[in-house]
Amino acid sequence: MAGGWASDDAVQEQIDSSIEDAVARARRQLPKGESLRHCEECDAVIPEARRQAIPGVRLCVKCQAEHDRENAAYSGYNRRGSKDSQLR
Repeated sequence: MAGGWASDDAVQEQIDSSIEDAVARARRQLPKGESLRHCEECDAVIPEARRQAIPGVRLCVKCQAEHDRENAAYSGYNRRGSKDSQLR
Protein backbone atom coordinates (compact mmCIF):
# COMPACT_ATOMS: atom_id res chain seq x y z
CA MET A 1 0.00 0.00 0.00
CA ALA A 2 1.42 3.34 -1.02
CA GLY A 3 1.25 6.27 1.31
CA GLY A 4 0.98 10.01 0.91
CA TRP A 5 0.31 11.27 -2.60
CA ALA A 6 1.59 8.12 -4.32
CA SER A 7 -0.89 5.84 -6.05
CA ASP A 8 -1.32 2.23 -4.99
CA ASP A 9 0.58 1.12 -8.11
CA ALA A 10 3.57 3.43 -7.55
CA VAL A 11 5.94 0.68 -6.38
CA GLN A 12 5.14 -1.55 -9.36
CA GLU A 13 5.54 1.42 -11.71
CA GLN A 14 9.03 2.03 -10.28
CA ILE A 15 9.96 -1.63 -10.73
CA ASP A 16 8.62 -1.67 -14.30
CA SER A 17 10.49 1.53 -15.13
CA SER A 18 13.77 0.11 -13.79
CA ILE A 19 13.34 -3.05 -15.86
CA GLU A 20 12.48 -1.04 -18.98
CA ASP A 21 15.64 1.06 -18.49
CA ALA A 22 17.79 -2.08 -18.16
CA VAL A 23 16.28 -3.66 -21.28
CA ALA A 24 16.77 -0.46 -23.29
CA ARG A 25 20.40 -0.21 -22.13
CA ALA A 26 21.03 -3.86 -23.12
CA ARG A 27 19.46 -3.34 -26.55
CA ARG A 28 21.62 -0.26 -27.18
CA GLN A 29 24.72 -2.34 -26.51
CA LEU A 30 23.86 -5.07 -29.03
CA PRO A 31 26.26 -5.07 -31.98
CA LYS A 32 24.91 -3.85 -35.32
CA GLY A 33 26.09 -4.14 -38.90
CA GLU A 34 28.63 -6.50 -40.38
CA SER A 35 31.07 -8.35 -38.13
CA LEU A 36 34.69 -7.28 -38.22
CA ARG A 37 37.46 -9.76 -39.08
CA HIS A 38 39.87 -8.11 -36.61
CA CYS A 39 39.21 -6.70 -33.15
CA GLU A 40 38.82 -2.92 -33.24
CA GLU A 41 40.80 -2.58 -29.99
CA CYS A 42 43.72 -5.01 -30.22
CA ASP A 43 43.62 -6.02 -33.92
CA ALA A 44 43.48 -9.75 -33.04
CA VAL A 45 41.71 -12.03 -35.52
CA ILE A 46 38.07 -12.69 -34.63
CA PRO A 47 37.28 -16.35 -35.36
CA GLU A 48 34.68 -17.13 -38.04
CA ALA A 49 32.52 -19.02 -35.54
CA ARG A 50 32.30 -15.93 -33.30
CA ARG A 51 31.45 -13.70 -36.25
CA GLN A 52 28.62 -16.02 -37.28
CA ALA A 53 27.33 -16.50 -33.73
CA ILE A 54 27.19 -12.75 -33.00
CA PRO A 55 26.32 -10.68 -36.07
CA GLY A 56 27.99 -7.28 -35.87
CA VAL A 57 30.69 -8.38 -33.42
CA ARG A 58 33.52 -5.83 -33.16
CA LEU A 59 35.72 -7.18 -30.35
CA CYS A 60 37.67 -10.37 -29.73
CA VAL A 61 36.70 -12.52 -26.73
CA LYS A 62 39.46 -11.05 -24.52
CA CYS A 63 38.56 -7.43 -25.24
CA GLN A 64 34.83 -8.15 -24.95
CA ALA A 65 35.37 -9.75 -21.53
CA GLU A 66 37.26 -6.62 -20.37
CA HIS A 67 34.53 -4.39 -21.79
CA ASP A 68 31.87 -6.44 -19.96
CA ARG A 69 33.78 -6.17 -16.67
CA GLU A 70 33.94 -2.39 -17.01
CA ASN A 71 30.22 -2.17 -17.76
CA ALA A 72 29.31 -4.44 -14.85
CA ALA A 73 30.26 -1.61 -12.49
CA TYR A 74 27.27 0.34 -13.82
CA SER A 75 24.29 -0.73 -11.78
CA GLY A 76 21.91 2.12 -12.43
CA TYR A 77 20.24 3.63 -9.45
CA ASN A 78 17.57 2.54 -7.07
CA ARG A 79 14.57 4.78 -7.70
CA ARG A 80 12.91 3.90 -4.43
CA GLY A 81 15.68 2.89 -2.09
CA SER A 82 15.49 -0.31 -0.11
CA LYS A 83 14.70 -0.39 3.58
CA ASP A 84 18.26 -1.54 4.21
CA SER A 85 19.68 1.56 2.52
CA GLN A 86 17.30 3.79 4.46
CA LEU A 87 18.40 2.30 7.78
CA ARG A 88 22.09 3.02 7.23
